[in-house]
Amino acid sequence: MKPIATAHQVRQTALDWLSQGLPAIVVRVVAIKGSTPRGVGTRMIVGPDQITGTIGGGHLEWRAVSLARQTLAEWRQGGSGLVHAAWQQVFALGPTLGQCCGGSVTLSFEPLNAELMHGWPSPQGRFHLELHGAGHVGQALIHILGGLDCTVRWIDERDPADESVGLPDAAMLEALPPHIEWHLSDQAEAEVPDAPTGCCHLVMTHRHDLDLRIVRAILQRGDAHFVGLIGSRTKRAQFRRRLAEQGIPPERIESMVCPIGLDGVTGKEPMVIAVSVAAQLLQQVAHRAP
Repeated sequence: MKPIATAHQVRQTALDWLSQGLPAIVVRVVAIKGSTPRGVGTRMIVGPDQITGTIGGGHLEWRAVSLARQTLAEWRQGGSGLVHAAWQQVFALGPTLGQCCGGSVTLSFEPLNAELMHGWPSPQGRFHLELHGAGHVGQALIHILGGLDCTVRWIDERDPADESVGLPDAAMLEALPPHIEWHLSDQAEAEVPDAPTGCCHLVMTHRHDLDLRIVRAILQRGDAHFVGLIGSRTKRAQFRRRLAEQGIPPERIESMVCPIGLDGVTGKEPMVIAVSVAAQLLQQVAHRAP
């Protein structure tokens, strides 16, 4: 099953299609009223035989794709240019499409060309994550984050080329999307100063002593939006004591979240933990002060 493209990936696909001269229409949500599947600015690219992105699925998307492809077919038959062919249409989700949202969506249908790309801003990611640890939970989390509009620096001291048990293989690393960067480090805690200001950090390495050094470096900086440490309440108590002994201010120690994940989500399977942690990250950045 092909994953739904992120906003960054939709824009990059548009650039790729344009460079290849592929005919396409960009369907964009330009206005909404009431309850709607997606927000203003959401885009989908429709070609004669392929689609990238989604404006919400359901009957609305089916109608939009049908209209876009009908127009593409007419252009091919009539030989008319694509430059002046943009138009908009309002869809009432209830009366017109039989959807229960109750709102309305105005869609624009625009030919894929250089002028359109010039006015298409690069999407802003939801968050940047410094992910320390490439074990089973880290890999599961990467699979989820591959489908989110975010940026990730994935850091580990162990080289997957050594074929150590449980590390990502070469195929997984080669298939990482552009917004996820694999970073092999000789000293993981030394990477902390290079992290962007106000980003999120997750620490889940293979050794507790390394976890402690990384967390200490993060808290010493004191500018993280979120600091999560994998482990139990016992581990949290031990880390709090050791960090205090090392001179970390109490308020910074209290900002460390351990265990990680949403309350009420139980299970220790790597993917269960990863889903819970990904939701926690989204929750944290949703509460970020403007």
